[in-house]
Amino acid sequence: VGPKGRVIGVDMTPEMLEKARENAAKGGYANVEFRLGEIENLPVADNTADIIISNCVINLSPDKERVFQEAYRALRPGGRLMVSDIVLLEALPESVQRSVAAYIGCLAGAALKEKYLAAVDLAGFSDIRIIEETRFDTEYMSNDPTAKAMLDDENVNKDDLRKVGKAVRS
Repeated sequence: VGPKGRVIGVDMTPEMLEKARENAAKGGYANVEFRLGEIENLPVADNTADIIISNCVINLSPDKERVFQEAYRALRPGGRLMVSDIVLLEALPESVQRSVAAYIGCLAGAALKEKYLAAVDLAGFSDIRIIEETRFDTEYMSNDPTAKAMLDDENVNKDDLRKVGKAVRS
Protein backbone atom coordinates (compact mmCIF):
# COMPACT_ATOMS: atom_id res chain seq x y z
CA VAL A 1 0.00 0.00 0.00
CA GLY A 2 3.02 2.26 0.27
CA PRO A 3 3.70 4.76 3.04
CA LYS A 4 0.43 6.66 2.50
CA GLY A 5 -1.78 3.59 2.38
CA ARG A 6 -3.40 1.86 5.31
CA VAL A 7 -3.73 -1.79 6.24
CA ILE A 8 -6.23 -3.29 8.65
CA GLY A 9 -5.58 -6.85 9.74
CA VAL A 10 -8.37 -8.89 11.30
CA ASP A 11 -8.06 -12.03 13.37
CA MET A 12 -10.32 -13.80 15.83
CA THR A 13 -7.59 -14.60 18.34
CA PRO A 14 -5.80 -12.13 20.61
CA GLU A 15 -2.62 -14.21 20.28
CA MET A 16 -2.44 -13.71 16.51
CA LEU A 17 -3.17 -10.01 16.88
CA GLU A 18 -0.30 -9.68 19.35
CA LYS A 19 2.03 -11.54 17.01
CA ALA A 20 0.96 -9.31 14.10
CA ARG A 21 1.55 -6.17 16.16
CA GLU A 22 5.01 -7.41 17.14
CA ASN A 23 5.88 -8.13 13.51
CA ALA A 24 4.61 -4.72 12.40
CA ALA A 25 6.73 -3.05 15.06
CA LYS A 26 9.81 -5.07 14.05
CA GLY A 27 9.25 -4.09 10.42
CA GLY A 28 8.65 -0.44 11.26
CA TYR A 29 5.19 -0.43 9.70
CA ALA A 30 3.30 2.50 11.18
CA ASN A 31 0.37 2.42 8.76
CA VAL A 32 -1.09 -0.89 9.95
CA GLU A 33 -3.58 -1.72 12.65
CA PHE A 34 -5.01 -4.99 13.84
CA ARG A 35 -8.53 -5.62 15.03
CA LEU A 36 -10.16 -8.48 16.86
CA GLY A 37 -13.02 -9.83 14.81
CA GLU A 38 -14.48 -12.65 12.79
CA ILE A 39 -14.47 -12.98 9.05
CA GLU A 40 -18.28 -13.24 9.08
CA ASN A 41 -18.57 -9.87 10.88
CA LEU A 42 -15.66 -7.67 9.84
CA PRO A 43 -14.92 -4.87 12.33
CA VAL A 44 -14.89 -2.14 9.65
CA ALA A 45 -17.43 0.36 8.37
CA ASP A 46 -19.26 -0.04 5.07
CA ASN A 47 -17.33 1.00 1.95
CA THR A 48 -14.02 1.16 3.82
CA ALA A 49 -11.56 -0.98 1.86
CA ASP A 50 -10.12 -0.80 -1.63
CA ILE A 51 -8.97 -4.41 -1.46
CA ILE A 52 -9.55 -7.37 0.81
CA ILE A 53 -7.04 -10.20 0.85
CA SER A 54 -7.76 -13.57 2.44
CA ASN A 55 -5.20 -16.33 2.64
CA CYS A 56 -6.75 -19.73 3.33
CA VAL A 57 -9.21 -18.63 6.02
CA ILE A 58 -12.64 -18.75 4.37
CA ASN A 59 -12.59 -22.56 4.29
CA LEU A 60 -12.60 -22.49 8.10
CA SER A 61 -15.90 -20.61 8.21
CA PRO A 62 -19.12 -22.63 8.26
CA ASP A 63 -20.98 -19.66 6.67
CA LYS A 64 -19.07 -18.85 3.50
CA GLU A 65 -22.00 -16.90 2.02
CA ARG A 66 -21.87 -14.52 4.99
CA VAL A 67 -18.10 -14.14 4.59
CA PHE A 68 -18.48 -12.94 1.00
CA GLN A 69 -21.43 -10.69 1.89
CA GLU A 70 -19.26 -9.04 4.56
CA ALA A 71 -16.37 -8.57 2.15
CA TYR A 72 -18.73 -6.97 -0.37
CA ARG A 73 -20.14 -4.67 2.33
CA ALA A 74 -16.71 -3.56 3.47
CA LEU A 75 -15.37 -2.82 -0.01
CA ARG A 76 -15.72 0.55 -1.68
CA PRO A 77 -17.39 0.57 -5.10
CA GLY A 78 -14.82 -0.80 -7.53
CA GLY A 79 -12.95 -2.55 -4.70
CA ARG A 80 -11.37 -5.94 -5.19
CA LEU A 81 -11.29 -9.22 -3.33
CA MET A 82 -8.26 -11.51 -3.72
CA VAL A 83 -8.53 -14.96 -2.16
CA SER A 84 -6.25 -17.95 -1.84
CA ASP A 85 -8.23 -20.85 -0.44
CA ILE A 86 -9.02 -24.55 -0.58
CA VAL A 87 -12.03 -25.86 -2.55
CA LEU A 88 -13.26 -29.32 -3.48
CA LEU A 89 -14.01 -30.83 -6.87
CA GLU A 90 -15.89 -33.65 -5.13
CA ALA A 91 -16.96 -34.42 -1.60
CA LEU A 92 -14.31 -35.71 0.77
CA PRO A 93 -14.65 -39.21 2.21
CA GLU A 94 -16.61 -39.33 5.48
CA SER A 95 -13.54 -40.25 7.53
CA VAL A 96 -11.76 -37.12 6.27
CA GLN A 97 -14.82 -34.92 6.83
CA ARG A 98 -14.92 -36.07 10.49
CA SER A 99 -11.18 -35.62 11.02
CA VAL A 100 -10.20 -32.82 13.41
CA ALA A 101 -6.75 -32.83 11.80
CA ALA A 102 -8.35 -32.35 8.37
CA TYR A 103 -10.40 -29.41 9.67
CA ILE A 104 -7.43 -27.75 11.36
CA GLY A 105 -5.42 -28.42 8.19
CA CYS A 106 -8.05 -26.51 6.17
CA LEU A 107 -9.42 -29.52 4.31
CA ALA A 108 -12.58 -30.66 6.09
CA GLY A 109 -14.14 -27.18 6.07
CA ALA A 110 -13.65 -26.66 2.34
CA ALA A 111 -16.70 -26.26 0.12
CA LEU A 112 -17.38 -27.64 -3.31
CA LYS A 113 -15.89 -25.28 -5.90
CA GLU A 114 -19.24 -24.58 -7.57
CA LYS A 115 -20.88 -23.71 -4.26
CA TYR A 116 -17.93 -21.52 -3.23
CA LEU A 117 -18.00 -19.54 -6.50
CA ALA A 118 -21.80 -19.27 -6.30
CA ALA A 119 -21.44 -17.65 -2.85
CA VAL A 120 -19.01 -15.10 -4.30
CA ASP A 121 -21.46 -14.30 -7.11
CA LEU A 122 -24.48 -14.19 -4.78
CA ALA A 123 -22.72 -11.61 -2.60
CA GLY A 124 -22.64 -9.23 -5.57
CA PHE A 125 -19.12 -9.64 -6.95
CA SER A 126 -18.59 -9.51 -10.70
CA ASP A 127 -15.70 -10.36 -13.01
CA ILE A 128 -14.90 -13.42 -10.90
CA ARG A 129 -11.71 -15.08 -12.12
CA ILE A 130 -9.57 -17.99 -11.03
CA ILE A 131 -6.00 -16.90 -11.64
CA GLU A 132 -4.34 -20.19 -10.73
CA GLU A 133 -5.47 -23.56 -9.44
CA THR A 134 -3.20 -26.16 -7.88
CA ARG A 135 -3.77 -29.84 -7.12
CA PHE A 136 -3.14 -31.31 -3.69
CA ASP A 137 -0.60 -33.86 -4.89
CA THR A 138 -0.84 -37.17 -3.05
CA GLU A 139 2.79 -37.99 -3.83
CA TYR A 140 3.83 -35.22 -1.42
CA MET A 141 1.44 -36.26 1.32
CA SER A 142 4.06 -38.23 3.23
CA ASN A 143 5.71 -34.91 4.07
CA ASP A 144 2.47 -33.05 4.74
CA PRO A 145 1.75 -32.49 8.46
CA THR A 146 -2.02 -32.57 7.94
CA ALA A 147 -1.86 -35.86 6.06
CA LYS A 148 0.42 -37.34 8.74
CA ALA A 149 -1.94 -36.20 11.49
CA MET A 150 -4.93 -37.70 9.70
CA LEU A 151 -3.17 -41.05 9.34
CA ASP A 152 -1.67 -41.09 12.82
CA ASP A 153 -4.35 -39.49 14.96
CA GLU A 154 -7.67 -39.72 13.20
CA ASN A 155 -7.77 -43.26 11.80
CA VAL A 156 -8.30 -42.01 8.26
CA ASN A 157 -7.40 -44.93 6.02
CA LYS A 158 -4.87 -44.59 3.22
CA ASP A 159 -7.47 -45.14 0.49
CA ASP A 160 -9.56 -42.23 1.80
CA LEU A 161 -6.45 -40.09 2.05
CA ARG A 162 -5.59 -40.81 -1.59
CA LYS A 163 -9.06 -39.59 -2.57
CA VAL A 164 -8.21 -36.23 -1.02
CA GLY A 165 -5.67 -35.61 -3.80
CA LYS A 166 -8.37 -35.93 -6.43
CA ALA A 167 -10.84 -33.73 -4.58
CA VAL A 168 -8.80 -30.79 -3.24
CA ARG A 169 -7.72 -27.70 -5.16
CA SER A 170 -6.00 -24.59 -3.93
